[in-house]
Amino acid sequence: MREADLYAPLKTYLQAQGYEVKAEIGDCDIMARRGDEPPVVVEMKLTFSLQLVMQGVERQGMFPQVYLAVPLNKGWKLRYRDIIALCRRLSLGLLAVGPNGVEAHLDPAPYAPKLKTKPAARLLREFDRRVGDPNLGGITGVKKMTVYRQDALRCALHLQAGPCKAAIVAGATGVKRAAPLMRDDHYGWFERVERGIYALTPKGVAALVEYAEATASLSD
Repeated sequence: MREADLYAPLKTYLQAQGYEVKAEIGDCDIMARRGDEPPVVVEMKLTFSLQLVMQGVERQGMFPQVYLAVPLNKGWKLRYRDIIALCRRLSLGLLAVGPNGVEAHLDPAPYAPKLKTKPAARLLREFDRRVGDPNLGGITGVKKMTVYRQDALRCALHLQAGPCKAAIVAGATGVKRAAPLMRDDHYGWFERVERGIYALTPKGVAALVEYAEATASLSD
């Protein structure tokens, strides 16, 4: 498929809605007009790409009704939700050219984002409670040092001296959730030796060695 192959179905689609359609008006791939209404501009590409988005944003500097048009394909479908979210945030329309013609998936409209307050509050709590800056930004495939892991390390440090009641661990470390944390044992570091009493597992002892540098800042 060539980019030019998208033009005919897009032109037919717009003409069916009463638009007069012309191609290559200046830098615009397609411009369409219907009476005294603001013109509609369509930018075409064979794949949804940053270049296509940038072209659409540039056209918005002249006209408010700007659509991006791409062929309907498997790769496009895999990213559909992200593409729609991006176009909606940028107030860009989205047209898909398929074997049965053109489908309008989004019309240009002003975007007023609704902030996700619960996830935002969770991230702020993580920021405020995390001790220091133990992670290296941009690194993947490594275990992140979270507040939960830091709390687990605090509990593990206290249990180095031997089995202890969860309530005592909580009081000594300041980890209020010590009891459910050790009971749930997501990392395999703790074992219950008696009711309400926990000890370190060999994996927990190894974790204190692995995170020796991190635990030093927790004990400051």
